[in-house]
Amino acid sequence: MKKNYNLISIFLFCLFFSQEKVDTHFREIKKNYQFLAENDLRAFPSLNRYIYLAKTKKNYDELTKGYEDAVYFSKERADKLKYSDSAIIAANLSQKIENISRAHLGKGIVFYFNFKKYKPALEEYLKAYQYSEKSSNPYLQHEIIYHIGVVKSYLGYSDAALSHFSQANQFFEANLRKSKHPNEIYNNEKGALNTLHRMIVCYRNLGKHRTADSLIDLGLMRTSHSVQKQEYGYFLKEKGIRQYLNKNYNDAISNLKEGVKNISEVNDFAWIAVSELFIGKAYLELKDDQKAIECFKEVDSIIIANQFMIPELRENYEILIDYFKKKDDAGQQLYYTQQLVKADRIIAQDFTDLSARIHREYDTKVLEKEKDALLKTTSFSFVMVILVSVAALLMLLMMFRRYRNDKQLKINYKILEEKIITDLYAIPHEKKIALPVPHEDRAELGDDLVQTILKKLKKFEDDHKFTEAGLTIQKLAAKLHTNSTYLSQIIREQKGVNFAHYLADLRIRYITNKLYTDKIYLSYKIETLAEKCGIASRTNFSNLFQEVNGMRPAEFIKKRLKDLQSESSVNPNSNQTSSGHPDPSEQD
Repeated sequence: MKKNYNLISIFLFCLFFSQEKVDTHFREIKKNYQFLAENDLRAFPSLNRYIYLAKTKKNYDELTKGYEDAVYFSKERADKLKYSDSAIIAANLSQKIENISRAHLGKGIVFYFNFKKYKPALEEYLKAYQYSEKSSNPYLQHEIIYHIGVVKSYLGYSDAALSHFSQANQFFEANLRKSKHPNEIYNNEKGALNTLHRMIVCYRNLGKHRTADSLIDLGLMRTSHSVQKQEYGYFLKEKGIRQYLNKNYNDAISNLKEGVKNISEVNDFAWIAVSELFIGKAYLELKDDQKAIECFKEVDSIIIANQFMIPELRENYEILIDYFKKKDDAGQQLYYTQQLVKADRIIAQDFTDLSARIHREYDTKVLEKEKDALLKTTSFSFVMVILVSVAALLMLLMMFRRYRNDKQLKINYKILEEKIITDLYAIPHEKKIALPVPHEDRAELGDDLVQTILKKLKKFEDDHKFTEAGLTIQKLAAKLHTNSTYLSQIIREQKGVNFAHYLADLRIRYITNKLYTDKIYLSYKIETLAEKCGIASRTNFSNLFQEVNGMRPAEFIKKRLKDLQSESSVNPNSNQTSSGHPDPSEQD
């Protein structure tokens, strides 16, 4: 019995010693690269040994860590994505909840930071969140809280995002004071500074500039002499933006450029683009148009090179469109209008997908957890939580639908405006695929007859005869000295629509052009506008306007008036419309 006990003791000692030796080996290898900077490829000779040893020993904990380190030290974003996938595979093999959660969070960070792809990033964050609920690692949980806050900030939910960042910041700051190991100190300090930067952005967006200023000063003080150069760059960027808002343009340019130098080291192209936008705006205020336009074009280049878009950069295209409009450069104006339309589509689509998912899979679950906690107190609490949850969800749904509708309206208006300013809209009717004519109604028409009627239709369009009220195909056929059967067939085959659609399209295009180019039309009632283009019914006019233009006439008028008001604020001495008509407010 004693002999067996000794054998077991010797076996356990050897097993422990062997494991200790392996752990020591991993630590020794890691010493060769652990203090290198992010994206430093010199780490890989030792890191590859680390990964090989973990594979050989089937030590999936260490293999997960090895692949996570490979993500950190890889330079190309495609490699970072590849290694993050490998980390998830290794984490699943380890069968440890914490490893799996951390690996999904890591992949989400790659999608967000290196690609600025918010949808796949959120997908990984939500997976990480689901696993973290079963984990006892508070650092990991607060990392996830921070990154979901980043998505909310992107969606424009600054108040909600600020709550995430404040909660994470308090945790990282508290742990920083307790930390003893260099890695823990570094991680908690980085977490504290990143959340501080994000809090500043939220306060800026909420217009709470005094709070933002005090946090900027705190951030600069903590990073100006530290190794956290990336974070120092972020605080300089925010300092420069505040100086721009305070009309201190030269200092703003200086700080923003210095910030870009630091941020460029990690290629955070989104914040680089934001910095270039504000540098350009500062140059514009200093009347240095050449340098300003160079900055705005650089922003466009960054967006194209990295295939991304964030709401803060939308203004870049509005400035460029306005600049080239004043320069009468239709080609450049059209190009940047197209870029803006693309940007709006990306932002609108992202908002639809991200907003729905983050509320369904994160906010709702958090509310459910709070509800369950309150249910343990009183039944009254249960009723209140349900009411609050329903009210919050309804409010979010209303905000989402309103935002989506507003975004779609802006996109439709920009597309319409693009056509009008480039004369594409002036084309009476774009030819579509020929609309088939029933065989029994189809006549064999000679080319000469077709061309004759088309010429008459062209004159009919150019002279705006389609505005005549009560016009029917029989009346028009009589005016063109043909019969209604021939005319109907030619319109269907040459214009690609039936007579009713053809007439409606001409009338709506005509009145839309008038609304855009002649300010006096903006003062007319909807009934008057309908009458002006030959449509008898207000309802019918509004429906046709929506069908052709993608918005109601009242929406178009409201947007056009807003644009004209913006233009008049820039040039207050101007009281002429684009077509030369006087301001209706000055007419007798």
